[in-house]
Amino acid sequence: MPTTVRAYSITSESVAAERERTGGNTADVDVSKVITLDELQLRDVGPTDVRMRILAFSVEHNLDHAATADTINIAEARGGRMYPGNSAVGEVLEVGDQVKKFKPGDIVITHCLGEEDEFGFPQRIWAYDQPDSIGWYSEEAVVGEWQLINAPLDCGLTLWEIAALPLRAPTAYHMWRRALGIYRVKVTREKQAVLNVLSFGGGVGELFLQLAKAEGHNAYFCAGSKERRDALEQYGIIGIDQKQFNRFASREDVNNFRKHVRDLTGGVNMHIVCDMLRGPVFPAGLAVAARQGVNVSSGWQLSQVVEYNSTLMSAKQVTIDHTHYETIDGCWAATELYGKVFRPTVHSEIYEFEDAGRAFHEMHENTQTGIPIVRVAKDMPEAVKGIL
Repeated sequence: MPTTVRAYSITSESVAAERERTGGNTADVDVSKVITLDELQLRDVGPTDVRMRILAFSVEHNLDHAATADTINIAEARGGRMYPGNSAVGEVLEVGDQVKKFKPGDIVITHCLGEEDEFGFPQRIWAYDQPDSIGWYSEEAVVGEWQLINAPLDCGLTLWEIAALPLRAPTAYHMWRRALGIYRVKVTREKQAVLNVLSFGGGVGELFLQLAKAEGHNAYFCAGSKERRDALEQYGIIGIDQKQFNRFASREDVNNFRKHVRDLTGGVNMHIVCDMLRGPVFPAGLAVAARQGVNVSSGWQLSQVVEYNSTLMSAKQVTIDHTHYETIDGCWAATELYGKVFRPTVHSEIYEFEDAGRAFHEMHENTQTGIPIVRVAKDMPEAVKGIL
């Protein structure tokens, strides 16, 4: 007998309706009217599959891209309906007869790899552009064994903090190892042991800086949210108020930011910059790049298209690197750092499953004080009751 559960979906009709209502202005889209509670019939559990109930999930920015269709109308490309959600914590309910790593009762987290290239990196992302993929903003899900990782329940984080990390931590881990590796090709540790590392606001950016700080580097977090800056300062990460520079709306704002960073760093500037936003943040990040610097990104929240002065970047020998999500091995490695390095800032409210639409929309409006988490399960398993 097929199992039917509640799940959030996005349809091309709902995207079109909001586009018509707002006149195509994505800033005015009410995301809660696009991503709505629906029903999903789960597929049968195959020999290498796992059925799990979702305990909690984090809201991701790719959801906003899907709802506003600001980059591509992904719901339309997926056939008119998609079930989003690629970051969740769950409890295993049932396993196929060939599953070796998990058993009923285990607490697991997901990763979001879809189709891999020959090196193990994702060409597509699960529950976004991977064809036929079903996401995990639902009460239950059936997934492949290969899509799960044991949740580190003894890492010192709460369940909500663990739920914030399955997508963000591997992304930050990949970006950091790439950026540091590229910089070390150019400048050895013997030449310069301690680096200045800057990230612009967001969940991936704060985790990126926690990695840098854990390795002894100077870390700077540029964000408009005072709550998030304050949360990171307890780890020795220096906050910079992005609003002080009018979010880099003009060349003068960028110049003022450049002067501020030069003063902060004794004229050295930033050796590594993490920019998940692009848009007006991109020229600001390049303006404060030190010689031999690295500017790394795997996001485009504000813009897909950027411009820069290639001559100037060549003269300074600045490397601009584009990344994406981690490999499966990298996801497992990043999970080992939960609590030891990664301590995410979670939004002050944990949303109920039925109220997730509001969480989606408040992320769109950028009003949350941390990573938004949605609680799905009403009754939690004994294994996690001590970390709620």
